[in-house]
Amino acid sequence: KSPASCEIVFLLFSGVLAHLERLEIQVNRSHKNLEDPQRAQAVEHALRTKIHKLRCLRDELRSKVKRRQARVRASIANEEPDQTQEISEQEVAERRQENVKAILQAYRFTGLSGKLTSRGVCVCISTAFEGNLLDSYFIDLVLQKPLWIHHHSIPIFIPLEEISAKYLQTNIQRFLFCLCEYLNAYAGRKYQADRLQSDFAAYLARPLQRNPLCNLLSFTYKVELRGQFLFCARLLYKDLTTTLPTDVTITYPEMDALPPSWEEQRASHENLFFTKPLHQVFTSFARKGEKLDVTQV
Repeated sequence: KSPASCEIVFLLFSGVLAHLERLEIQVNRSHKNLEDPQRAQAVEHALRTKIHKLRCLRDELRSKVKRRQARVRASIANEEPDQTQEISEQEVAERRQENVKAILQAYRFTGLSGKLTSRGVCVCISTAFEGNLLDSYFIDLVLQKPLWIHHHSIPIFIPLEEISAKYLQTNIQRFLFCLCEYLNAYAGRKYQADRLQSDFAAYLARPLQRNPLCNLLSFTYKVELRGQFLFCARLLYKDLTTTLPTDVTITYPEMDALPPSWEEQRASHENLFFTKPLHQVFTSFARKGEKLDVTQV
């Protein structure tokens, strides 16, 4: 097997590890934030089932990586000394192109594709959330030494320069994987905010406020519980590679202290925003029979 094939397996292995790490963080966060034991148990069981499957896949990919690396080392060791020769710059460029092609093939199922150009390769990153295809972005790479970006359509608020400085010259796989994470997370957050405005606008007492990166959302929504009142929600996404908030604050602006039943409702909503996308939270209100007042919209 060629080194490129090993890199494909290692790339998939890296993606599994990253997804596994995110799920484990989500399990810990759910366990910490959910006060309802039954809901906490159901969420934790579902996440641990996913983690178990990914661990099995991780172990399988780890074994494949080790076997292929061993075959590559054995193949190199068996080469005759006179077969070793100095590699020209042209050969280096050709190998680099083959490596990029292998990466694109491995990433194709994640929404990343590309084509070779006269300068190098143009990579297209198609984002998605919950099975919905969203925006696509491109980045035109020049395969020279050092690698550099000729042109791109990545939004200005995505830390492209920071990601490039870390990975572009040393690990092209990690560079693309990291960029995909940032773009998909941004697209997912934007999708949730758009759905909240379009599908649940009747529940909003005031327009949704969000920044360009969609990692800070503020909105006020109406709830009817023994009379109509308002909850003000502030969702902060400190980790720009996630689609669930890291900090949630829900306040009741019209009084300093809430009655016990209202405080219980507020805490329940806070837990939901930690563990579900925005549109799913409002959908769950309806399923539970909660009355979100829409009569005065």
